[in-house]
Amino acid sequence: MQDALMNPSKAQETSSASCHGGLQSDTTGLPLIAIVGSPNVGKSVLFNTLTGAYVTVSNYPGTTVEVSRGKGRLADMQVGVVDTPGMYRLIPLTDEERVARDILLQERPAATLHVVDIKNLERMLPMTLQLIEAGLPVILVGNLMDEAERLGVTIDTSTLEQALGIPVVPTALALGRGASQLKKILASYLHDCPNCSSATPNPKKLVLYPTMIETAIQQIEALMYGSYQMTKRAIALLLLQKDNGVGELVARQEGGRAEDIQMIVEATQERFNQPLTYLIARQQRESARQILNNVLFLPNKRPNGFAERLSKAMITPLTGIPLLLMALFLLYQFVGVLGAQTLVDFLENAVFGIYINPWIDQLLATYIPWQAVRDLIGGQYGIVTLGIRYAIAIILPIVGTFFLAFSIIEDSGYLPRLASLIDRIFKKIGLNGRAVIPMVLGFGCDTMATIVTRTLETRRERILSTLLLSLAIPCSAQLGVMIAMLAGRPDLLGIWALIMTGIFMLVGLLAAKLMPGEQPTFYMELPPLRLPTLTNVFVKTYTRMEWYFREVFPLFIIASLVIWLGRLTGLFDVIVNGLEPIVRWLGLPDQAAVAFLFGFFRRDYGAAGLYDLRTSMTGIQILVSTVTMTLFVPCVAQFSVTLKERGWKTALAMEAFIFPFAFLVGGLLNWLLITLGVQL
Repeated sequence: MQDALMNPSKAQETSSASCHGGLQSDTTGLPLIAIVGSPNVGKSVLFNTLTGAYVTVSNYPGTTVEVSRGKGRLADMQVGVVDTPGMYRLIPLTDEERVARDILLQERPAATLHVVDIKNLERMLPMTLQLIEAGLPVILVGNLMDEAERLGVTIDTSTLEQALGIPVVPTALALGRGASQLKKILASYLHDCPNCSSATPNPKKLVLYPTMIETAIQQIEALMYGSYQMTKRAIALLLLQKDNGVGELVARQEGGRAEDIQMIVEATQERFNQPLTYLIARQQRESARQILNNVLFLPNKRPNGFAERLSKAMITPLTGIPLLLMALFLLYQFVGVLGAQTLVDFLENAVFGIYINPWIDQLLATYIPWQAVRDLIGGQYGIVTLGIRYAIAIILPIVGTFFLAFSIIEDSGYLPRLASLIDRIFKKIGLNGRAVIPMVLGFGCDTMATIVTRTLETRRERILSTLLLSLAIPCSAQLGVMIAMLAGRPDLLGIWALIMTGIFMLVGLLAAKLMPGEQPTFYMELPPLRLPTLTNVFVKTYTRMEWYFREVFPLFIIASLVIWLGRLTGLFDVIVNGLEPIVRWLGLPDQAAVAFLFGFFRRDYGAAGLYDLRTSMTGIQILVSTVTMTLFVPCVAQFSVTLKERGWKTALAMEAFIFPFAFLVGGLLNWLLITLGVQL
């Protein structure tokens, strides 16, 4: 799942994606290729290379972890491909690792492609040894060869193949290097090994554990009579490491013998002062190190080129913060100025204002005699003149420029470095640097970001991050409209940014104090810094734009329809009249009540309503309205995901806090500015 952190909405692997249930509906009956490996090693690129146009993304049964599947063709053979969530080892620590392990354990992959960062092979090879030990049909894909060569790292792949007893394919998948060779080897592998979906009974023994652990493994194996997709040795090792999922599987398979097995596990642990998990992992690392002694050759002095110096500068606070501010300034210029001002002004005023809206109103007046129907399509709140205008003229250019900019940032490798930079700050609010990923993704889409909070380690972190996303992180469309409203007023933009940052930190700090739990740990792979490739950037941007038109655009139409029905029945006016006293308390014109009503459907819809009023508001009113709307309740889609991810009690508690809090902050801000006699 952590690949999804770097690729929100699984952009690379879900071009032309269809989201539905039926996890294996697209690959049933086909030889299955499982792609495994830690995050940021190129699994998604390999998935794209192997799959066709039709890809399914669905939750793994019994979990909220998404798994991508697709079909591909190797020579004359059609195959299924599954991109497993990121994993570092077979013994799972997170839901994502557990799902990846369960796919290997239960689904009989005909080939398992272990993708590794070749220059960090010493750290990643222990998992390869575990996959071999499990009797899985493994091919080692040594990716990022271009980075290794640039750093002076050399790999003797032939010797490594002999040592491991499996194919080893060097690749630089982002550049297309090694992809055709991998496909040939994979096709030959599947053709020559029709029974590879069954575990190899006696795989090459590459790791020898301390004598007492080896004895325990043999004793457990002797008691196992069930049928497993991994070797009994691998199952025994997982049992010794207290893998609950495997423990339940063995209990079902072995019946009464499972109690005897558990006694062996407990007796073995009592003989050691350290956890068996640590001892087993240490031996795997040592075995990997011995194998690589004659295979991996590192330069005496690691190159210290521009990319390495820039990478270090990005994670050092003294230089990292100015670089972050520079990145935010460039993002503002691209999204806030080009997207939210230039493109929005052209589309709204020139295209819709001069041509489309007048033409629609004239057409309706000429051919449609019924006022209700004319109001549905045109007029002030019509589907075309309001809904489509908001979606195309105001939101689309902002979302489009943001998605393009975000794809560039994402492909550059900057996000993990940003996570490292602000880890210390996030720990103050009960999170760690890893949480910066959903927070940054929230500026694209809070709904997607809420889903990505699954990758955080503890329930406490997931709740805290979901609360902060719902309260203080505006999505790209809403953020763009806010920036457009504040455009040309750097004083208002600065005050708005300070207020939102202060609220984010204050609420996070108080929530962390009130919620019990341990301080989260932080560990993240740093992918290489690289110039983004145009193909990847455009594919990601196109996929996200496709998502916008498929998922978001229809909501503007639906919102216009609901507003039309509300006005037709009089309910719209009743709600607006009820909101007007609150709006007046905020010091805003009565018309702003309509914008906040829009905000119940989508925050960006409400923000666009405020944008329509910007020319009639003072500086204080613009500031108060943008702060209040930013803090306002999340959109229906985000609330639905929060309901699913966190449960109805937590979701409703968040809503009950956010709604009054937004208006309280807005009202107090208005009162404070007026009392102090501030002129904006």
